[in-house]
Amino acid sequence: MLENQKIRPASVIGPMGEELTLGSLPPPDTTRWVSRRKAQVVAAVEGGLLTADEACARYHMSLEELATWQRLFARVGVPGLRATRIQLYREAFPDRLLSS
Repeated sequence: MLENQKIRPASVIGPMGEELTLGSLPPPDTTRWVSRRKAQVVAAVEGGLLTADEACARYHMSLEELATWQRLFARVGVPGLRATRIQLYREAFPDRLLSS
């Protein structure tokens, strides 16, 4: 039976070097998404703490939105997740930023 269960880490390292656990992630009812919180969700998914589907269900977002966060974080880092700067990054990375 155990070989069929997925093994997950109890914690992962967050974008600011902090330890992230399921309990320290942003609450499911978060409405104000600052760049740090977005980066924590991305780190949790990339570290295996949550699957992409679980993150989308938990935070009521689409897979496309999560994928956009992941691409922005990979290319620009935490500042790339700032909603007020998205136009600047679209201009800096035309054709590459929001496509896979």
